[in-house]
Amino acid sequence: MFVDIAQISVKAGKGGNGSVAFRREKYVPMGGPAGGNGGDGGSIILVADEGLRTLMDFRYKRHYQAENGEDGRGKKQFGSDGKDLVLRVPTGTLVKDEETGIVMADLKDHNQRYVVAKGGYGGKGNAKFATSIRRTPRFAEPGVKGESRDIILELKLIADVGLIGFPNVGKSTILASITSAKPKIANYHFTTLKPNLGVVSIGEGHSYAMADIPGLIEGASEGAGLGLEFLRHVERTKLLLHVIDASGQEDRDPVDDFYKINEELKEYSQKLSEKKQIIVLNKLDLPQAQENLERIRKEFSDYEIIEVSAATGEGLDALKKKAYERLLQIEEEIEFVDETQVENFLDRKERDTIVVSKEDDYYLAEGDFLERLVGSTNFDDFESFSNFQKVLVDKGVIKRLRDLGATEGDLINVCGIEFDFVD
Repeated sequence: MFVDIAQISVKAGKGGNGSVAFRREKYVPMGGPAGGNGGDGGSIILVADEGLRTLMDFRYKRHYQAENGEDGRGKKQFGSDGKDLVLRVPTGTLVKDEETGIVMADLKDHNQRYVVAKGGYGGKGNAKFATSIRRTPRFAEPGVKGESRDIILELKLIADVGLIGFPNVGKSTILASITSAKPKIANYHFTTLKPNLGVVSIGEGHSYAMADIPGLIEGASEGAGLGLEFLRHVERTKLLLHVIDASGQEDRDPVDDFYKINEELKEYSQKLSEKKQIIVLNKLDLPQAQENLERIRKEFSDYEIIEVSAATGEGLDALKKKAYERLLQIEEEIEFVDETQVENFLDRKERDTIVVSKEDDYYLAEGDFLERLVGSTNFDDFESFSNFQKVLVDKGVIKRLRDLGATEGDLINVCGIEFDFVD
């Protein structure tokens, strides 16, 4: 089964908690802090594999989670890091954030790796908080939660040349004739239900990949036929061979067919409509094609036209060579990833946001950073609580509470922990 799009949820491992421990050895009556750090959580890594052809595996399993890091232990023993979870995807896979639609990565090279969800780092043990003044810290840091997100994997077939056109114009026959591909061929619409890929050999050391892109009909950009499922594959190609049935069988007009297909490309993507095209007039062996030939040539005089007969093989060698010549003149394929956009997106997702608000006479301070701070604070220990207060001042939380009108004695809630405001 060919599956070229999948939606999955990924969750990296949580970092292990730091340990609160003290040396309790014989002959060391005043042993110092000895709590070790927690291990880092495992990340989720996508790796491109040219041996894979579809995203079918992700159709049956949609949730993936990496290992958590182990908690730290006494005697300054660190917890083990959680194992990374490696997911292999076909080359040509785009990785999109489901919420925003931003393309985070384009895995187009074999063994290319992308960390789609980073594991949380392990919390520090109390040994790390010891100073010349604070010699016996009775608190440690909790591990940080790993990243989690819903992503869309979208496979865009990697091919240099794409064959486009209405069903039954001979695309599959052309592909089979000039490559080693063996597509299903028959005289009815939508014989090709998945992209077929073949390699065109021009000579020793000279070749290119060609794909038969099925499903383009009028209304394809709005989901008619197989349109939306396969239009995405055209985006990856550098050159389009627009195959037209010059004979006008099935009461079709070859000229109208050309414009209708190009309109669908434009509706789906402006970049698609700007790709270089060579018009391939097929079925020249049929009498009706000769009748239409002059009108077609005149209409498309601004385009390069190759006349062929896939049935007899006429013109196919010229087509192979002409496509190769044009490929050498075309710059590298379009980039799907906007690095600046991705950087801004990741900054927004990863920065430590602190939200301070007021509801009636009740003040709230929330955010992932404050959750970690609360988790690492021992409120029964004076030194730990003093550190908590200092961090609130350093992070500007106290000032923001004051700006909202908090005064001595007002009730403050920091991630579920309530206390009176002291200015």
